Parts: sequence; structure tokens; C-alpha cells
Amino acid sequence: MSSTNDRTSGPVVVQYAQLLLACTVLGVGVALLLEAALGSDGYSTLVNGLTIVSGLEFWQLNIVVGAVFVGLAWVRGTRPGPGTLVQWFFVGVVISAVMAWIPDVGSLPVRVAMLVGALALITVGVAGYLASATGAGPAEAMALAWDPPVPFRWSYNLVQFGGALVGWALGAAVGPGTVVVFLLLGPAVDLFRRAVPSLERAPVRPTPASTAGAGRPADR
Repeated sequence: MSSTNDRTSGPVVVQYAQLLLACTVLGVGVALLLEAALGSDGYSTLVNGLTIVSGLEFWQLNIVVGAVFVGLAWVRGTRPGPGTLVQWFFVGVVISAVMAWIPDVGSLPVRVAMLVGALALITVGVAGYLASATGAGPAEAMALAWDPPVPFRWSYNLVQFGGALVGWALGAAVGPGTVVVFLLLGPAVDLFRRAVPSLERAPVRPTPASTAGAGRPADR
């Protein structure tokens, strides 16, 4: 009889490899968005606005806002997982590394191209890490917590729009990139996941030893 670990280790490795790869893609996309300097996503705009009025560092408020979002989502039934922490912290490391590598860009056409590329990469990154079924980061968890009744493609837009609106009211800068993100990102992520169902992973739940192999004649 094959052990439970033998049967689950493969899917777990695939899940976490997909999580790390998708979060890397997401980090590159966000870095491009920020370097394009045409407006950031709604969540970052919210944190930026709070930074302006509080005087605290961005990373400090990123942790605070993220904890609030994850906590509120948990109350609504969206439990955090390992992917929550990876998305929360690892993506920030990738963003910092990529932004340090990208040179300053002044050309508007190049910045627009960076914005378009950023939207594509962020779409793939968010869709890929959510499909790994390892847990959602703060903004995505808040959106998933309201699906149902509001489908993710619209609840995610509302989260991004709300963050942008509050951040702008607190003094953060917004731009066409902000509008593009809160209008298109939710539907784009939803469409990508539907178009590439092979990305979807089922949460791996260990099977008790007493019932391992039940219903699998070949293992017995």
C-alpha cells in the first residue's frame, strides 16, 4: 500500500512551486506598474495615503492594512493559508529587487507599454497564485470573502476602487494606471482562470491513516 505522504507530496510540491512562480510574476508586474509612474493599484494607493497622513513607513502600514484585510476576510469565512503569508511578504521582496534593477523611464510611450505589460503580468500572477489553493493575500482575500454574493471579478474591482478612493482622499496620487487596474483586473483574473483550468489545484488535506486508500482498490 502506498503511504499518504507518497500520494500527497507530489500535489503539494506542484502547489507551492506554482505559488512561488506566480508570486514572482506578480511582483514583477507590480514593479513595472510602479515604475511606469502612471498610478498604482488601489491597495497600494490606500497604504500610500495612510503613510502620508500617519508619517509611518509604507512597509509598516502594509503589514497593518494587510492584517486588517485578512482578519475581516477570515470573519467572513475566507481562511488564510501559507499562500497568504507568501503573497504578503515574498511579493514585496520581488518588487523591491525588480524596481532596483529597472532604470528610470521618461518616455511616455514606454511607460504606457510598461503599464500594459504590468496589467498582463499582474493578471497572470494573481490568477496563478489563487489557483494554487494555498491561501489568498489581503486584497484578494477581501474580494473572495464577498463571493458569494458578489462574484470575484466585481468584488475585486470594488476592493481596488475603494482602496484607490480612500487613498486619494488621504492625499495619495492616482493616475490612469489606477483606473485601469480597478476597472480591468478583476474581470481579467477571472477570465484567465476560466481560460486556463489546468492551473487550478485542489487543497491537499491529509487523509487519516485509518482511512487511507479507502475507495482505491489498486492501493490495497
